[in-house]
Amino acid sequence: MNNSHQWVLATGNAGKVREFQQRLQPVDVELMALSDFTSDAPAETGTTFVENAVIKARAAAAASGLPALADDSGLCVTALGGAPGVYSARYAGDQGSDADNNRKLLEALDGVEQRAARFVCVLAWMRSKDDPLPMIFQGEWHGRIVHRPAGDNGFGYDPLFFVESHGCTSAQLEPEVKNGMSHRGLAIDHLLAWMESM
Repeated sequence: MNNSHQWVLATGNAGKVREFQQRLQPVDVELMALSDFTSDAPAETGTTFVENAVIKARAAAAASGLPALADDSGLCVTALGGAPGVYSARYAGDQGSDADNNRKLLEALDGVEQRAARFVCVLAWMRSKDDPLPMIFQGEWHGRIVHRPAGDNGFGYDPLFFVESHGCTSAQLEPEVKNGMSHRGLAIDHLLAWMESM
């Protein structure tokens, strides 16, 4: 893939577009946001990260007519049977904030000693809305849940996710450090390796 390509990223978040664009610098791809084409967001009705990523990629390809990339990410806590999982963003309800989600997670783990957790990111890439074989790339970041939030960087569950290798929470890491080792960073690395092999 040496010549320039335009893809649509299934998001309306300009920050996410910039983050992905930066990580995709080694290959010649220009990312557009789904919000450049439509204000409609697809309903994430899947029960797995893969299903939701494919739903979003297919919708983005249909709206734009471009190859589409989508990610679905979340936190899976072992002691909670993998919850909040695909419901991570709306764990405390559709109107819940990051703080609400964190509070609910800490309540669910009250008195629990085994607090292993992993962040999961699944990327789906589709050539077109009718692509029968989406490419799937997965990244996992292992850690544990602390007893109280710490750190001001990041978002979501970052203040509760302790990174053993660095002795701090994800929200205490510098963004460039986090992006290089996170679940999303690992999934993008797999995507890049595939693209560079084409």
